[in-house]
Amino acid sequence: MSEGHFGDRLLEAIESKRSHVVVGLDPEYGSLPPELLSAHPQEGYPDETEMKVACYRDFLSELLPALADEAAAVKIQIAYFEALGARGYALYEEMVRLAQGHGYLVIADVKRGDIGSTAEAYAQAHLDVAGADAVTVNPYFGSDGLEPFFRRCREAGKGVYVLVKTSNPSSAEIQDVLLDSGEPVYARVAELVDEWGRETVGARGYRSIGAVVGGTHPAQGARLRARLSGVPFLIPGYGAQGATAGDLAAFFDAEGTGAVVNSARAILYAYRKAPGRHWLDAARDEAAAMKAALWSAAGRG
Repeated sequence: MSEGHFGDRLLEAIESKRSHVVVGLDPEYGSLPPELLSAHPQEGYPDETEMKVACYRDFLSELLPALADEAAAVKIQIAYFEALGARGYALYEEMVRLAQGHGYLVIADVKRGDIGSTAEAYAQAHLDVAGADAVTVNPYFGSDGLEPFFRRCREAGKGVYVLVKTSNPSSAEIQDVLLDSGEPVYARVAELVDEWGRETVGARGYRSIGAVVGGTHPAQGARLRARLSGVPFLIPGYGAQGATAGDLAAFFDAEGTGAVVNSARAILYAYRKAPGRHWLDAARDEAAAMKAALWSAAGRG
């Protein structure tokens, strides 16, 4: 497990790699490179699940070292691993350790949230046992469903990203509903995130409690950045969902930092748009282009 203040480690990772890129580890069997699939014929395994686990392990084990110079962090989407049952969950834990070994910060995209005792078990599972550096959480239960995660930010150097304004189109059905105060729900959640993180400020001015803010909502993202000084942003929606580097310029602070941007499909399966390129080379090229575009959008050159 990594040690030290998460907010400080995040900014250090951004600076040392000159990158705001987060690679989303979302392995989909039908999207894997054909040559990798052909190396794992069904008849070589006792069942389909074991075959998929082997495919995912090879795919991700080759990707992680290849992208280590381009990305500050990885975001492991646990759903793709849980779908394979116990063997998939074991692979998730394996990938946390492998990614950290290659120098990435690891964000476990688990979106957990529950009553306090259950939240404690979730926090133990993903931050203590699996050893992720940070997790995503759902704030719908309120602060008692989040405190076990927050305590690990204060005491164990972990990070938490609270869902504030997500990238999916139907997020407006709940997140944009206006309260009696006239502000939308997501703005009230942002205020709470600001309050929750005040005891987690690091040496570099950033907290360990951050916000998930979709890049597909640039106007809202700009307003949230203006309101949330020192709150790190995790930004989904880049690439396959349509957000561009230019859309995200206002998500960074005046120093050009404070945010990391996730891309999964556009990087992992870049070979599909690059005929003749080896799938690893295509992924590396896509990540490098994203890295350069975001560095420029953040005002770094």
